Amino acid sequence: MKIDLSGKTALVTGSTAGIGYAIAKGLAAAGADVVVNGRSQAKVDEAVKKLLAEAVSGSKVRGIAADVSTAAGCKAVVAALSDVDILINNAGIYGAKEFFEIPDEDWTNIFEVNVMSGVRLSRAYMPGMLKRNWGRIVFISSESALNIPTEMIHYGTTKTAQLAISRGLAQLTHGTAVTVNSVLPGPTMSEGVETFVKDLARQNGQSVEEAAANFVKQHRPTSLLQRFASVDEVANIVVYVASKEASATNGAALRVEGGIVNFIA
Repeated sequence: MKIDLSGKTALVTGSTAGIGYAIAKGLAAAGADVVVNGRSQAKVDEAVKKLLAEAVSGSKVRGIAADVSTAAGCKAVVAALSDVDILINNAGIYGAKEFFEIPDEDWTNIFEVNVMSGVRLSRAYMPGMLKRNWGRIVFISSESALNIPTEMIHYGTTKTAQLAISRGLAQLTHGTAVTVNSVLPGPTMSEGVETFVKDLARQNGQSVEEAAANFVKQHRPTSLLQRFASVDEVANIVVYVASKEASATNGAALRVEGGIVNFIA
């Protein structure tokens, strides 16, 4: 299968590093005009430069620095980019914290980043997709949406909310060539997770490899993969879902979590 996204403009939020960067790279390699997003202008510029160096010849990559966790930041993005064909709602944060120690402001903040960024940008860009009768919206959720982690209940809740929003928006595409889907990664070795694993390794006197393996065994024992996925493994399914070839996939929650979720669905 040759995926060709030539002539399509794709916005990937939170894409200066990690899964978002890998998705941006994959979309650029497929021919899409890619818009990178992050909060820092310096990091956005660095990511754009790196993508242009790594992407195939002729790739078009540019960046928009804006904090999409705020209404003002989303407005700034839309002002700079009036229409997109592919919207990847990837911006997100996480952090382990005992439920009884999570204050209201942490709940509000994680909802603004993980949920409202996608709500606001979908609200802005989806009408244009419906009018043009083609478009792709993808929410980067998590297996934590189905297996709520006790150490990150607030995070898991936001990821479940993304599934509800994605499915609801998909129902608004009835009879069109627009699709809305969610992709659910499991533990993935992004830069942020790598830092987390390195911290675990230092705390427990282990190698990074040992810490990573032990984390999966202890916290995701049902994993069939028995390792962290790579960012490219997650990006590959996102690029497919964003393609013309994925036209019959709509309203789905697509799991790329290595078999952690232990039920048939």
